[in-house]
Amino acid sequence: MKDPTAVQRRIIEAADPETGRLSGTEAQLAGLVRARLAFRHPRPPHAYFLTPAGHRIRDGGADAVPRAASAPDPAPAAAPASGVFAARTGAEPGPGVEGPSRAREVRTAWEGLVELRRMTNTDGARDRPCGWERTHLVQAAALALEAAGLPPAWPGRDGYRVADTPQPEAVAVRAPSPDGLRACAAALERAGWQVGEHAAPRGGGRYLLASPRRV
Repeated sequence: MKDPTAVQRRIIEAADPETGRLSGTEAQLAGLVRARLAFRHPRPPHAYFLTPAGHRIRDGGADAVPRAASAPDPAPAAAPASGVFAARTGAEPGPGVEGPSRAREVRTAWEGLVELRRMTNTDGARDRPCGWERTHLVQAAALALEAAGLPPAWPGRDGYRVADTPQPEAVAVRAPSPDGLRACAAALERAGWQVGEHAAPRGGGRYLLASPRRV
C-alpha cells in the first residue's frame, strides 16, 4: 500500500483527537477511504472518521505506515479473522496494549457491530444481536464487555474471562468477584444478551451463562 500523500497526512493529523472525525473535501476524504485510512459513517450526516490504520499514522507521525489489513468496514472490524480487531476474551497469553488508541478501536468495533445489527436484523433492531454474533459467540460477548469498559483478565491481572460452552448459543463468563460478575451481567444485558448466574460444580465459584437474545 502506498504511503499517504502530504495532503492526506495533513488531514489525518488534523482529525479530532478523541473521535477521529475528519474534515476535508469530498474527493480528499474519498481518497482516504480508498487508502483504508478512513471510513464514511453509514448514518447521516455520513461523516468521515479515521480507521485504526489512520489513527496509527496520526499517533505515530511520519514514520507510521498503514497496513492493508486495517480495512474500515464496520462489520468485519469486529471479527478476529479480519486482522483488524479482536476483542479480548481474558484468555490471551500476555497483557494487551491499553490507552486511547485501544479505546478508539473498541469504540469503532462496537459501533460497527451495532450498525451490522441494523443492516442484517430483519426489523433493523440495534438492541438485539445479529447473525454474526451468533456464529462468533465468544468474540461478540467479549466485545460487549470490553466496550462497556470492563477489564479483561491477563497474566498478573484479574478481570473477566469468556469461554465456549457445550451448550448451543451460550458462552460462560467468569469474573474475580461477585461485583465483577454483576457488572458483566449488566453489560451483556444492555448489549442484548440473556444472562443467568450459575454455580460451578465442585466449588468452582459462580459464573454467567449468556446467550444472544432473539426477541
